[in-house]
Amino acid sequence: MRESQTAVLERGIVVEDEFATEPFEVAWAGEARWFLQFLSEGAGEVSVRTQVSADGLVWVDHESPALSGPMRGVMTVPVSDFGHWLRLVVTPSSGDPSSLARVYLALKE
Repeated sequence: MRESQTAVLERGIVVEDEFATEPFEVAWAGEARWFLQFLSEGAGEVSVRTQVSADGLVWVDHESPALSGPMRGVMTVPVSDFGHWLRLVVTPSSGDPSSLARVYLALKE
């Protein structure tokens, strides 16, 4: 049976400026998927990108491309070949960037 874990890294964060989630140690996992859930709709769009780290202190963008979309519903981003630590960077890119959001990280062995 495969091991799995889901972590809620941000609860009710207001998407106004760029922010990065709390770092999460994921060395045991073989696959990961981000979920960015908008609790209130915003009129703008966001761009999301995954960052990786060997130590949880120094960060670099993961080689997967950033994703963009409207501030409504749920955005999901798969991640593979990621190393030891992950975090998600969310950047409002247009319109009125005021939306309430929650960020989950789902992991599987």
